[in-house]
Amino acid sequence: MDVVTLSRIQFAVTVAYHFLFVPLSIGLGLVLVLAERRFYKSGDPKDRAAADFWVKIFTATFAVGVATGISMEFAFGTNWASYSRFVGDIFGAPLAAEGLFAFFLESTFLGILLFGRSKVSKKFFYVSSWLVWCGSMLSALWIIIANSWMQTPAGFKVVGGKAILTDFFAAALNPSTIPRYLHTVDATLMMGGFLAMALAAYYMRKGTHAHFAKKTMATGIVIAAISTVLMLPAGHLQAVSVMNNQPSKIAAFEGHYQDGPIPLGLIGYVDEASGKVVGLEIPAGANFLAGDFSGTKSYPGLDSFDAADRPPVQFTYQVYHLMVLLWVLMLLVAGGAWWRNRRGTLEGNKKLLGLVVWSPILPMLAIQLGWAAAEVGRQPWIVWGQLRTVDAISKAVPAGEVLLSLVLFTAFYTLVYVAWARIVLGMIKKGPAATEGVE
Repeated sequence: MDVVTLSRIQFAVTVAYHFLFVPLSIGLGLVLVLAERRFYKSGDPKDRAAADFWVKIFTATFAVGVATGISMEFAFGTNWASYSRFVGDIFGAPLAAEGLFAFFLESTFLGILLFGRSKVSKKFFYVSSWLVWCGSMLSALWIIIANSWMQTPAGFKVVGGKAILTDFFAAALNPSTIPRYLHTVDATLMMGGFLAMALAAYYMRKGTHAHFAKKTMATGIVIAAISTVLMLPAGHLQAVSVMNNQPSKIAAFEGHYQDGPIPLGLIGYVDEASGKVVGLEIPAGANFLAGDFSGTKSYPGLDSFDAADRPPVQFTYQVYHLMVLLWVLMLLVAGGAWWRNRRGTLEGNKKLLGLVVWSPILPMLAIQLGWAAAEVGRQPWIVWGQLRTVDAISKAVPAGEVLLSLVLFTAFYTLVYVAWARIVLGMIKKGPAATEGVE
């Protein structure tokens, strides 16, 4: 494979691995806050054990997330030097702000949670949990700002082959920042809710840690159910943003070749030879979701773009629709768990509990597919309309070195993941009471 393809695969591997831990840490942050709130109000030692349990799992996840994020920044200077030269003036501000305002906030008060339980007041400790979670949300905002600028660049001018910042707020609040941030953060909350449900279901099946399991199941169901329902308007805003700002991407999402109203695909595949979707779709359905209730507004199809300016259609179509399908499955799981728990029949239903134990796979897979759709769907542009991916690589790095680094990164990341999994699964096996010595 050529150096461009290998560089893209390497970055995709590092991003996908990093984004295994980002949604876990942000989602778990809310679960941690609610656990600390419960202990703050009750003073029950069992609630303290539960809160300490979540602190430990959050910390292990946060640490790996930070470590894996560093390698991506190194890649900007090694494999993507031309890209770094083009966006350096733009990316400097949000990346610096993420480190100074978000990471330091999160890591400082995480230190309080780890070592300050007996050294600070109960109220200060509880507030610290909120600040840790707010830090993770703020970190996500700055990263989304940087990534969204690549999707819908604004507030800049190109001088001497470089993008120069002319309006910070226009760049930061570019057309896709808010929709993408709401969409992404809601997905991370879904991840946290389903993970809390899964751990509670695990203990319910085993018949252990009943206090923790009941409280955590109630918390997880509320988070998962609310965030899954909120994904409908959040996803809608994101889709409308794509329709208005990235016409070739939405055309690839729906296999839309000829100019006209955009159908809403349900399931199928793209026959690229004939330029048609074979499957079930609602005519002008995407128009309806975008507010065009007459279904007459025309959007450009893929045939309106040169072949070199189109994203990979089949891949983009499939990952986008698989993401939507997974949302439907999550809605069914969260709804079923809520209904059973409300009627008091969830705890004794081992089959449903077994399903819930494995349910975090759904949001995690949906998140990965969503990022794949967003990033592959904007190809061939690494900065939309300004810089092509093929022109963004480092000219001096040969394909062999990229391949070697890809193999080494994959091997190292596998070891890190195994180590993280062993540590976290060990904590889960012991449970909150055993971990803290509270029976």
